[in-house]
Amino acid sequence: MGDEERQHETPKQPEPPEAPEQPEAEAEQPKPEAEQPEDTTEQPEAEEPEAEEPAPSEDEATAAEPPAAEQEAQAERPQGDQPPGAELEPIAIEEERELSTEERARREAEAEERARREAEATAEAGEEPAPSKAPKVRLEGEARFRATGKRKSSVARVMLLPGSGRFEVNRRELDEYFPRPFHQTMARQALVTTGYEEDVDVRVRVHGGGVSGQAGAVRHGVARALVEIDPELRGELKRRGLLTRDARRKERRKAGLKKARKRPQFSKR
Repeated sequence: MGDEERQHETPKQPEPPEAPEQPEAEAEQPKPEAEQPEDTTEQPEAEEPEAEEPAPSEDEATAAEPPAAEQEAQAERPQGDQPPGAELEPIAIEEERELSTEERARREAEAEERARREAEATAEAGEEPAPSKAPKVRLEGEARFRATGKRKSSVARVMLLPGSGRFEVNRRELDEYFPRPFHQTMARQALVTTGYEEDVDVRVRVHGGGVSGQAGAVRHGVARALVEIDPELRGELKRRGLLTRDARRKERRKAGLKKARKRPQFSKR
């Protein structure tokens, strides 16, 4: 090396001397405990007694309290996740629909048949039956009253004449021609309603249709004949639907259908 390189070298600094080791006795001495800070919190001063508020009057107390009904409602209110009113039972609401004249007359016929059976049971038991409605007009002599009744495809020609309540249909007794009690009650319904069931004889010639249609045609014809006897009966018979010609009948079958409206099942393949 040259002299110039030696001039540029930095001299090495001397290492610091090591600290002398402390004896073991001094190292094992416990450290003094940290001084606890003095309690500088101030104790609360004694509270002064507040001034007593005046007692509320009776009117103000009554206004502040909720009404008794509201308290009961709050007490009965269900607790938990159930919505209000969950404990109440549902109310069944029956929808009333307007009855047709035929359905009204059918129900009345069933009620009259039930009343007739009850009257027969009462007579067998020995009790006196309830008095029936008395007719206002008495038939005398050779009086004849004719009328025509219709129902579906049936046509009934009815003739009323003075008598004791005999009922003939196509020269046969009523219970023989109409074996079912419902059809018998239907044919007599107009007579029972007006009170003429034991004061006139009925002769009927009926044709066409079935048993139910013929019974309806007989009832229609008897009601029309009773109006000929006493015009004041028209309001009562009309109200019960006995003078209305029921035009309902079986609908005809159409071409391409199985019945009047039933279509054949669709087949894709």
